[in-house]
Amino acid sequence: MDIKRAKQEIEHAVKAYLAVDDTGTPLIPPIRQRPILLMGPPGVGKTQIMEQIAQECGIALVAYTITHHTRQSAVGLPFIRHRNFGGADRSVTEYTMSEIIASVYDKMEQTGLEHGILFIDEINCVSETLAPTMLQFLQCKTFGNQAVPAGWVIVAAGNPPEYNKSVRDFDLVTLDRVRRIDIEPNLAVWQEYARAHRLHPAVQAYLELRPQHFYRIQNDVDGPQFVTARGWEDLSAMLTACTKLDLPVDEALIGQYLRHPEVARDFAAYWELYKKYRQDYGVEDILHSDLTVCII
Repeated sequence: MDIKRAKQEIEHAVKAYLAVDDTGTPLIPPIRQRPILLMGPPGVGKTQIMEQIAQECGIALVAYTITHHTRQSAVGLPFIRHRNFGGADRSVTEYTMSEIIASVYDKMEQTGLEHGILFIDEINCVSETLAPTMLQFLQCKTFGNQAVPAGWVIVAAGNPPEYNKSVRDFDLVTLDRVRRIDIEPNLAVWQEYARAHRLHPAVQAYLELRPQHFYRIQNDVDGPQFVTARGWEDLSAMLTACTKLDLPVDEALIGQYLRHPEVARDFAAYWELYKKYRQDYGVEDILHSDLTVCII
């Protein structure tokens, strides 16, 4: 599935999960509102579509990269509480509120929005100590003893094992409780996005010419060599800035974004041609001006 279709699926899920009948009862009971699990290679736009969906649906978004967290920040810190059981005083371990759950309540207070998306990225790359917590989160919608507030849709994302050595496989019990969406890079969908967001014309034209260079990931003795959709978009922003500021662009700079030597070298050669034709023929003036005026 491409990223555009995945976005539509999540939008539909959000609307269905948050819909209620005339009595205020959810159309889909909370226990049947499966978390959504996005699986796909890095840099295809999984995080970016979450921001777009939240904005378009008018709901809040709390996003976390779970690999940046420890068990203590995800579950909460332990403290001792004294309780009485059967007439005897006992010391019981309880936990403070999860930092992630607290962030959800903070976001609700800041925005005034009761509904939202809790997005957890890199969920299958957590440490061994945090893995059980993530399984509990997907199965029970809780962090420790704190439940995700009602009206919040859970979306998680991860990378397949061929893209990340730290990946942990989910068991059947967990997979049977989520909606898994597998995402693949799609140049046609990305080009539609690129045109809408006015990405640099050199990037768009090059990928029309070299579609096989849009997304490449391979490993060799020197480590991973890769080009992703994110890399192209970030390079586009840099090219736009360099053009406005009259700063040099060479293969060394391009290679910082396109981490595949063959692709970086090829695009650098194309960039030199692009600059020459832009100066000699005024390509950008033709593209961005009234054609009849240019002809006259």
